[in-house]
Amino acid sequence: MGATPPIPFDATDAFDLGTVVGDLAEARRRWRVARGRPLEPGGRELPSRDELARVVGQLRGALFPMRLGPPDLRQESEDFYVGHTLDVALHALQGQVLLALQHQDREQRPDETALRARATALVRDFAHDLPAIRTLLDSDVVAAFEGDPAARSVDEVLLCYPGVHAMIHHRIAHRLHVLGVPLIARIVAEIAHGETGIDIHPGARIGAGFFIDHGTGVVIGETAVIGQRVRVYQAVTLGAKRFPVEANGHLAKGLARHPVVEDDVVIYAGATVLGRVTIGRGATIGGNLWVTHDVAPGSHLTQARSRENGAAG
Repeated sequence: MGATPPIPFDATDAFDLGTVVGDLAEARRRWRVARGRPLEPGGRELPSRDELARVVGQLRGALFPMRLGPPDLRQESEDFYVGHTLDVALHALQGQVLLALQHQDREQRPDETALRARATALVRDFAHDLPAIRTLLDSDVVAAFEGDPAARSVDEVLLCYPGVHAMIHHRIAHRLHVLGVPLIARIVAEIAHGETGIDIHPGARIGAGFFIDHGTGVVIGETAVIGQRVRVYQAVTLGAKRFPVEANGHLAKGLARHPVVEDDVVIYAGATVLGRVTIGRGATIGGNLWVTHDVAPGSHLTQARSRENGAAG
């Protein structure tokens, strides 16, 4: 390894930055050595959260130009704006996808030209999925409007409701997850998590007409499967009951460990549903319940009934 370049701070600096910067450089070096990362100078290895936040903002505008686009946009310029915005957003996304693919395949050292072709093809497929994403989001907006008596218009829902904001991110993130860039998808999901308090893993499969009312504290795990016209309220968790361990002591990855929620289910505030259980079509789960077993279609599970069943058992 070559000599460490001089630290660009005066030794008399009041904060002793030369020492701090040098110690941070050594900490980074130890991390890279321990994980087999390159030590030679190079460019950024990972996608940028800030860049992806800009991309998603542009995609939101392209999906809903007259409501989430620029304030001075007119309908006669709508298609021009959408085309220009998508051109900028998709090229930026292509760069981020390339970084993600390089990181995923870093141990195989794949051909750079082949990786660029993969990134281009993936983003092209994503672009062609945008009309279907818009259709799903329209169903989510309508579900929120029809499911909340306080909603005065679909425009209010789209502009104001955190559940809809989270679903815009999720519909985008889920498609990127399916297309094979889970790191990009997870960053997109976590941006919404930070902005709304709603934590939806991009791997979760969610049907049309999904409504998260209020939203804060909702958690939906990676392998959850949610049907159509499902409504959940704040602080609902669709999580894992246990975490199997492999022979090497590490947590097993990719197992189906989260609930299946069938069509037309309502889950009220504070309910926790854990494990690979099925909540049958049309069932209602009352607030603050802890559910770790299958629920029959059409059931109405409440705290009082749950206590009665427990006492009878």
